[in-house]
Amino acid sequence: MELVTKYHGVREYSAEDVIVFKKGLPGFKELKNFIIFPLESNEVFSILHSIEDTGVGLVLVDPFTTIADYEFKIPDTYIKELEIVRSEDVLVLTTVTLNSNIEDMTTNLKAPIIINIKENLGEQLILDNDKYKIKQLLFKSDNK
Repeated sequence: MELVTKYHGVREYSAEDVIVFKKGLPGFKELKNFIIFPLESNEVFSILHSIEDTGVGLVLVDPFTTIADYEFKIPDTYIKELEIVRSEDVLVLTTVTLNSNIEDMTTNLKAPIIINIKENLGEQLILDNDKYKIKQLLFKSDNK
């Protein structure tokens, strides 16, 4: 299948690539089906792109590359909804807020996206933990 995106060109994908967010995502409740692909210019980042709305794509990053000790417990209700059996099947990503100044780019550690890569089910989890910020700087700077 082919997805013609607004900002990332044409993307080929198959039915097996589609990740279903049964509840949608905050701000995009009506969108349920997404694909993930690496950002061509910088593979540290990925794009979670809606296949239902060609203008909706979220930049994501592996939060463990930003914060080595990033950890949280996935609630049992999410484990059940996402049909998680093994921890190896879990992919954790966080959304990125882009900025023209790379030092001001942030990621949302307060609301990770959890994906069961075996079942292709996803959900965004809102953490009840003040340790993590909605706007955590992605890159540390000596001046900040």
